[in-house]
Amino acid sequence: MKFARRLQPSANASFVPMVDVVFQLVIFFMVSSTFIVAPGIKLDLPRSASSEAINMTPLVVSIYSSDRIYLNQTLYNLAGFRQAIARLPKDKAEARSIVVEGDKSISYETMIQVLDVLRVNGIRGVSLRTLPATGSTQ
Repeated sequence: MKFARRLQPSANASFVPMVDVVFQLVIFFMVSSTFIVAPGIKLDLPRSASSEAINMTPLVVSIYSSDRIYLNQTLYNLAGFRQAIARLPKDKAEARSIVVEGDKSISYETMIQVLDVLRVNGIRGVSLRTLPATGSTQ
């Protein structure tokens, strides 16, 4: 009498679990990575004890002086900056919010001139970027 073997070895390889793990890793690294907004522009930012974290917008204004104003990574003087801001699309949500970062050595007048250019062109959501204070001042 011959017995039939019921258990046959299975040599199938399923790649679905491996694809799931790789997909999870890609999502993890996308969420946990940080992005440098303006990698070529080095400012000496002032410190603030009341600073808060904000969501970065695609538009960042970096101010060195009235002759060196960067909109993202494009260099302008004050007159060129006025023209560049005037050319921004008015209907885009990104154009309504801007992060302004100024070197701590710039004059108060230069900062006010840049803020005036932004307000005249309808940009009301202006955030000033600072560094957190190094000690407790409260």
